[in-house]
Amino acid sequence: MARNNNILVPGSRQGLDHLKANVAHTNDPNDAKYEIAEEQGIPLNQGDNGNIKAKDAGKIGGKIGGNMVRDMIKMAEEQYSKRK
Repeated sequence: MARNNNILVPGSRQGLDHLKANVAHTNDPNDAKYEIAEEQGIPLNQGDNGNIKAKDAGKIGGKIGGNMVRDMIKMAEEQYSKRK
């Protein structure tokens, strides 16, 4: 399955990784999915997780992505309100 998650703004990877880590309440963005899985009660191990249900994988990714979008909107609203 092809991934379509290319970053459109060059140089923004570090900022996105920082946001992802903040959303998951961890210091390492690579640990974000494990933190969210633990919060959701979904068994997720380092390495191959081909045995988990698509529904559970969606809960993990959806929680991370949804929270990242929510935080980005909040930051944009704060920046917009400062301009006025």
